[in-house]
Amino acid sequence: MRRICYLVAGCLAAVGLVIGGITVFYGDFSPRSYVANHYQRAASRDIGTEARAYLSTKPPSFVADEISQAWSPAGRHVDGSGVYLRYSNDSVVLKPNDTGTLILVEALRTAYPRYSGTLGGNGWAG
Repeated sequence: MRRICYLVAGCLAAVGLVIGGITVFYGDFSPRSYVANHYQRAASRDIGTEARAYLSTKPPSFVADEISQAWSPAGRHVDGSGVYLRYSNDSVVLKPNDTGTLILVEALRTAYPRYSGTLGGNGWAG
């Protein structure tokens, strides 16, 4: 009886490790990983080494809502040039293009100076 308990406990532990491993490698643990897992990579549209580019066939406001539902932004700015989402460490900038939306994901420390002219004095206000 004791041996069966150890066998069952071992099997449950193994299943837990498999589920945990899948979650770690395929989970969306940040806005950055959410975008990488849900939108098409467009490396040719990157901005230097700072901003990684992705594409969607949907309009910017729709993509912003999708991302915001998965990861609630600390700040959101919308104007004619696009949608700007601020997170604790990242920014997600959604700009319209011919086929839908260009999505730029960048560390907040490099995005802030890049977009401060667009966002104004208070920047990424919430």
